[in-house]
Amino acid sequence: MRRRSPTSPLIEHMEKGAAKNQQSRICLLASLSAFFWVFLLYFHFVVLGGSTDDDPSPLNPISVSYESIISRPRNAQFAPISRPTNAQPAPVSRHDNAQSFPTHQTTKTHPKEDSFPFMTALRTIENKSDPCGGRYIYVHDLPPRFNEDMLKECRSLSLWTNMCKFTTNAGLGPPLENVEGVFSDTGWYATNQFAVDVIFSNRMKQYECLTQDSSLAAAIFVPFYAGFDIARYLWGYNVSVRDAASLDLVDWLGKRPEWSIMGGKDHFLVAGRITWDFRRLSDEDSNWGNKLLFLPAAKNMSMLVVESSPWNANDFGIPYPTYFHPAKDSDVFIWQDRMRNLERKWLFSFAGAPRPDNPKSIRGPIIDQCKKSNLCKLLECDFGESKCHSPSSIMKMFQGSLFCLQPQGDSYTRRSAFDSILAGCIPVFFHPGSAYTQYTWHLPKNYSKYSVFIPEDNIRKRNVSIEQKLSQISPEQVKIMREEVIGLIPRLIYADPRSKLETHKDAFDLAVQAVIEKVTKLRRDIIDGRTDDDFIEELSWKYALLDEGQYVGPHEWDPFFSKPKGGNSESNGSSAEAAKNSWKSEQRAQS
Repeated sequence: MRRRSPTSPLIEHMEKGAAKNQQSRICLLASLSAFFWVFLLYFHFVVLGGSTDDDPSPLNPISVSYESIISRPRNAQFAPISRPTNAQPAPVSRHDNAQSFPTHQTTKTHPKEDSFPFMTALRTIENKSDPCGGRYIYVHDLPPRFNEDMLKECRSLSLWTNMCKFTTNAGLGPPLENVEGVFSDTGWYATNQFAVDVIFSNRMKQYECLTQDSSLAAAIFVPFYAGFDIARYLWGYNVSVRDAASLDLVDWLGKRPEWSIMGGKDHFLVAGRITWDFRRLSDEDSNWGNKLLFLPAAKNMSMLVVESSPWNANDFGIPYPTYFHPAKDSDVFIWQDRMRNLERKWLFSFAGAPRPDNPKSIRGPIIDQCKKSNLCKLLECDFGESKCHSPSSIMKMFQGSLFCLQPQGDSYTRRSAFDSILAGCIPVFFHPGSAYTQYTWHLPKNYSKYSVFIPEDNIRKRNVSIEQKLSQISPEQVKIMREEVIGLIPRLIYADPRSKLETHKDAFDLAVQAVIEKVTKLRRDIIDGRTDDDFIEELSWKYALLDEGQYVGPHEWDPFFSKPKGGNSESNGSSAEAAKNSWKSEQRAQS
């Protein structure tokens, strides 16, 4: 038992009071401590936790387009909103001795970007989970008078040619029989050189990234058969008839909501004829063609033609169709291997007719040189029966030649250039407008890798021997060039529209890709406020030849594209005459 200490009652009372005060202080300190920690936690999680951004500026609401949400493909995820891909973040400046701390970075969209109606389409590019991001094509559902009705009236599409057989098989024409063993067993058709309208449109139907939502479209296709339209009315019709469908088309397009997005600058169409058929200079009935490409609305669109103008910016060259339209990649591989292993006994060859009525033509001197050479094979073309118009005869000659001469046709270009490349024959050009400035989407800039260039004047003045010039190229170099030519084959053919190549990109694929890149660049330029104030349309042919950072200046090919001082009537007049002559060639082929 514990004993109590001997203390007085007062001291004992004081000790009891002191114990009570000490307990009160402990309770007070505990309460204050608890309050402090509660307040601290509240301040950290509630007050500070509401914002983790170092930026003290007030937060702005982000506007989200309802249309961009409901119109996504099922397999696509929402792409983050970000600055255009060519914009660079502004550098953060700090003192050299300042300590660097990690910061939380956010991607912000410039407020003005949301005001552009094509932003939904641009943002699909950033969606890496969507294989069609940035590649969608919207196709206008045109009334049939602009396309299908023309095919129903196929006999009226040419004055001399029954085009009905050439519009069969999705525009490829009737199959070619491999009687002489010149072709493959499948994939070869008697394709008309002016059938690109329908071939391209049918290939578009198989395009893997079609969309019915135009807000997603990287570009908009107009399936108007412009080439077939003008073909019906070139001979014996006044300008009102020739222009009727073109005027009707731009009126129809102008009423569509898709047109208002960019005023037609994201639209493109195809015409399987040379550009001069669509560039009539006046409304005189005696003038050639229609004025489709001179219409204000059409100047905004991109028109793909088999021959473009070097002096205008709204048309672009695409290859003439050849006879080969493979349905699968293996057809291409087999053909390429076959062209590598052929024995070629002719140094050079030429298929064509002289142009005695054209004093500027070099075909006469070329034919003379070929006839005098033991190393040249010649197929002369003229009225009446001619092997020159037989696909088998032409391809057989090209397959047996190292080099194929490709002077200007009735205009700058000719289908024969593509037939020769298909045969693995190295083309020899005499004017840069025959290929180098025309097909910049499909051919390498370095033309010396796959062709030989001999300026026309050298032939015209008869101071160059073609045989001697070509004989100076070593066998090793010839082999390298031929391999380059054979490698170009997939890029210059149109695959069967009823199928699609898996690993190769054909002429259609490259054209669509180029249009998309053109429209995408234009959209980004609009966002960034960039304009082409210094663009000179009359020098259009030069721009595609430029490398990054280069500017338009004097060029070695200027003499080939010079225009008369004081106007362009002469040059355009000669172009119209060339267009007429191309129709005479068609007449000659069918005679």
